[in-house]
Amino acid sequence: MSSVKMRAEKTVSQAISYRRSVRVYDAEKPIDSELVRRCIEQAALAPNSSNMQLWEFVHITDPAMIAKMAPLCFNQNAARTAQQLVVFVTRKDLWRRRAQANLEMIKQLYPEKPKSQQSRRERVIKAYYSKLIPNVYFDLFGIYGWLKYIMVLVTGLFRPIYREVRAQDMRVVVHKTCALAAQNFMISMAAIGYDTCPMEGSDTWRVKRLLKLPRGAEINMIVSCGIRKPEGVYGERFRVPFEDIYRHQ
Repeated sequence: MSSVKMRAEKTVSQAISYRRSVRVYDAEKPIDSELVRRCIEQAALAPNSSNMQLWEFVHITDPAMIAKMAPLCFNQNAARTAQQLVVFVTRKDLWRRRAQANLEMIKQLYPEKPKSQQSRRERVIKAYYSKLIPNVYFDLFGIYGWLKYIMVLVTGLFRPIYREVRAQDMRVVVHKTCALAAQNFMISMAAIGYDTCPMEGSDTWRVKRLLKLPRGAEINMIVSCGIRKPEGVYGERFRVPFEDIYRHQ
């Protein structure tokens, strides 16, 4: 049994405080792939837009593959010394499949019956995934997105309305969702005494090619994993004064 499994996990507050972006890992202290996988499972529990779960997580444990990934991350120490890597990938291209999965789940919650016997909640949630989601995610060379955007601008003159309807808007939404999963993962890792470093510095096109990801996939971030060396944490944590970023109304 892994020594980490026998160690009491940190509380959420303790894990947040413990977590640092670690740039140098200890090669003499391997980490348990199954525990990392468990943290990835917890990443998948992150809140996400419309429960569409437009993400994938590539868990890299093969030293040869890590050696190939490091130059694509510009040979930064966090990649070169990593014991394992987790690549967080957005999959906006899977929106139809994910919407259908939600509809199948809804059918289990609400068995088929005449529309007149359906509750308002049932009708709304079915329409959400069968009509609204396709309308938001569908686009045709950007043309339909701009038509939706113009309609939103006009309608927005008279009432509040959802405005992120173009392809580039939904791309931002999907990346925000994936980043929430990455944060879940890093806090989960910190809770068991494992260290991480989120890396945005990479040649994402080459990473996609190396991992054989489909064209519609995008790299959100690459998170390196291991056990920190003392020099792996670059100084005391710095944050601007809380008063500079906090507003209470």
